[in-house]
Amino acid sequence: MEQAKEISLIISRSSSKEKRHFQEFKVPLQKGMTVLDALIYAKESLDHSIAIRYSCRMAVCGSCGMKVNGRPMLACYTQISELKSNEIKVEPLDNCPIIRDLVTDFAGFFSHHKSVHPYLIRNDAKEQDNPRREFLQKPEEVEKYLQYSYCIKCGLCYSACPTVAADKEFPRPQALAQAYRYIADSRDEGIQKRIDAIDTSHGIARCHFAGTCSSVCPKGIDPAQGIQFLRRYTLSLKR
Repeated sequence: MEQAKEISLIISRSSSKEKRHFQEFKVPLQKGMTVLDALIYAKESLDHSIAIRYSCRMAVCGSCGMKVNGRPMLACYTQISELKSNEIKVEPLDNCPIIRDLVTDFAGFFSHHKSVHPYLIRNDAKEQDNPRREFLQKPEEVEKYLQYSYCIKCGLCYSACPTVAADKEFPRPQALAQAYRYIADSRDEGIQKRIDAIDTSHGIARCHFAGTCSSVCPKGIDPAQGIQFLRRYTLSLKR
């Protein structure tokens, strides 16, 4: 398909005073332009009222997560040329309350993240312990959890998960993968505390292994795999 000189950027618009609708903007296409670049152009040059959230512009902060042509993506990481379309439709992430336009409320996301105790837990941790003390690990021990430590909390897996859409109390793929990240860490001693947090009627058993969480992760993390490893830990404790 021949590349056009401009694209149609169709933005989902909404606020507390108006119903959700779509507004189209014509944006001149430039080489190497990302979806975020197009949104910033529309906001700066066409309509200052467009609400978007972004920060680092290099796929590190995770702030610019949104649906692009129906798929959860990072706007700063997505090249217009990769979409192979002259019509780009952007919407807020699913499964999150909409604040305005493309900005969603992540309070629930972080609440689930905190519920799995996303930090190292040590039974011997005391104030008088030497703060310079190190807990050494072998490379193979680090490898068990390394990929899960790359999570940037962008919420794409949260948006793509069909179980989240059906059960608002489900802990979410990100939180479950982070629970596994610390359980798999040889320095951690908080396995039972985390299992208690996720082994509930709305917990890990509600995951049906659709795999959509892994398919949309911009950092190449496999939350679905982590959840399956976590399920194995949960079952082993019941034997």
